[in-house]
Amino acid sequence: MRTINSPIRRAVLLGVGNILLTDEGVGVRLVEQLQAEYEIPDALTVLDGGTAAMELLEDLENLDLLVIADCVRVGKPPASVVVLKDDEVPAFFRARISPHQVGLSDVLATLEITERAPRHVVVVGVQPFDISTSMEQSAPVRAAMPVALQAIRDGLADYGLDTPPKVAEAA
Repeated sequence: MRTINSPIRRAVLLGVGNILLTDEGVGVRLVEQLQAEYEIPDALTVLDGGTAAMELLEDLENLDLLVIADCVRVGKPPASVVVLKDDEVPAFFRARISPHQVGLSDVLATLEITERAPRHVVVVGVQPFDISTSMEQSAPVRAAMPVALQAIRDGLADYGLDTPPKVAEAA
């Protein structure tokens, strides 16, 4: 199902999170996995935003589509995958459910004020199980990675950006 009729010429997939805090780095891990396993369309730039905020402003200006992958706290069971699109996204930023929300909300607000906001925004979030200090994801979030990755791929496909699996080279 396509969400829009006009073509996407400039899109960003932004993975945010701190990979030193167990499940908090899920957004970064998701974009790494997408790049490793799937073809990236020409119109899509994949960014590891880490814990950056305003530094991303220029990269996110005047986009047709911004897809954000992040850890979110929404009161659901650990490893629940949440997808928000367009009009649902402002509610996400009012509720303070992501550790990066302050930075991202500042960036998106600045883009809105300067009339350079993305036309469409999709947030794919995963409810954390553990955010203690560790570079290893918890088992529940690790098990949810395929669901979250498919949600990202589906979100991109809804806007006409397909991400087919990479073809393995013959040995």
